[in-house]
Amino acid sequence: MTNIVLFGKPGAGKGTQAEFLKGKYNLTHLSTGDIFRFNIKNETELGKLAQTYINNGGLVPDEVTIKMLQSEVEANPDSAGFLFDGFPRTIAQAEALDAFLATKNEKITATVALEADDEILVARLLERGKTSGRADDQDEEKIRNRYQEYNEKTAPLIGFYKEQNKFYAVNGIGTIAEITERLSNVIDNL
Repeated sequence: MTNIVLFGKPGAGKGTQAEFLKGKYNLTHLSTGDIFRFNIKNETELGKLAQTYINNGGLVPDEVTIKMLQSEVEANPDSAGFLFDGFPRTIAQAEALDAFLATKNEKITATVALEADDEILVARLLERGKTSGRADDQDEEKIRNRYQEYNEKTAPLIGFYKEQNKFYAVNGIGTIAEITERLSNVIDNL
């Protein structure tokens, strides 16, 4: 089973690339954003719990996020592997994911980071915001705050996965096809 963590700052192209990678490698794409939206919309027990945190202006705790992810993994027992998008975001989440996968006799195969200069990504998100309708893509200050949070909370994962020899950086600037080819070269050589 191939289990890939796809990571990068907002606007790096994770969602776009995930669409290509899941088809090419027959992976189940698990986007925490999509999972949250599904659970909240369908008023699952976990969705209702997450909504209470969101309504109070807080972040959904790791344990709730992890339970949602676990239920998605368990709902796909015949998957050839998983493409984790937007998770883990902290070392605590990475450790919880490793512990959960170990109960399934599985592990993270690799973490692939789409890297790009902040200024290019800010411009990309502001452009996306013109058509996406997402408020968080239309405000440069909010975008930069998301990058600061990424640098503080998510960037430490680079060291976590480097220690396990599972971290691969890929240039996230270029055409979609060029970036897909770079990602494929990494995955094909795992």
